[in-house]
Amino acid sequence: MSALTFTLRHRPEQRVDMSPLSCHLLQGLEPSEIGALTLQVGKAKVRVDDLFTLSGFDTQNIIIKNSFAKLDYIAKDLEAGSVRVEGDAGAYLGLGMKNGEIRVSGNSGIFTAAEMKKGFVLIEGNAGDFVGGALPGNKMGMKGGTVLIKGNAGERVGDHMRRGNILIEGNAGDYCGSRMTAGTIAVMGHTGKFLGYAMRRGTLLLWQAPQLMATFNDCGAHTLAFLPILFNSFKKLDSRFADSGLHFNRVQRFAGDMSDMGRGEVLVKI
Repeated sequence: MSALTFTLRHRPEQRVDMSPLSCHLLQGLEPSEIGALTLQVGKAKVRVDDLFTLSGFDTQNIIIKNSFAKLDYIAKDLEAGSVRVEGDAGAYLGLGMKNGEIRVSGNSGIFTAAEMKKGFVLIEGNAGDFVGGALPGNKMGMKGGTVLIKGNAGERVGDHMRRGNILIEGNAGDYCGSRMTAGTIAVMGHTGKFLGYAMRRGTLLLWQAPQLMATFNDCGAHTLAFLPILFNSFKKLDSRFADSGLHFNRVQRFAGDMSDMGRGEVLVKI
């Protein structure tokens, strides 16, 4: 069965709420029924088939073509299946997703994989601020799964992160790992200021020497037994992380943030 494909006819001026087009919500619907659904576009409601050309039947494998940065809430609360975005994705991509897979060939906006619980998200380009973070006012961000970003990420990556992996091949902005409770954030490129601000637990794994706050203690050089196990879990990924463990044997360990619980760690490749 061919994937259900949404091809954008034209780019609307206002932002589009794509949350009604998640796999679990479309299960069992005919293409004509899907086309008759309405999407919020700014202040107006627009039929799906007025905005997109539809083809294919498999609602558990969705493709969005000609996508651009104003298509928000793609794959919100995704429970199973796969969503492939050809182009850029807007804000709140994969918000609260429970399982499944999301792949984006371009960039994604703010709050990518925010409060994600399980599954896999791949961003071929760059991602905005608050990747895997918590929505404003909430205390728990990403709770599981893996996010792989092949470009750069914005500020506040993993804010309030509780579990899971965020892997960044490029750079990360300021406040990376801020207020994180647990989980792993790995950054191959450079990181910005205030790394690990108010982190309680969790691991920040870095390839480049960071600019650390005074509230992190240098614990010396270590060979850690869990690192080969962690890197072995990355081998299945189509990423530079797949072979990263071959050159990441020994680390300089920093503990913090000592202004909070202080049980987090920053591990820097030696």
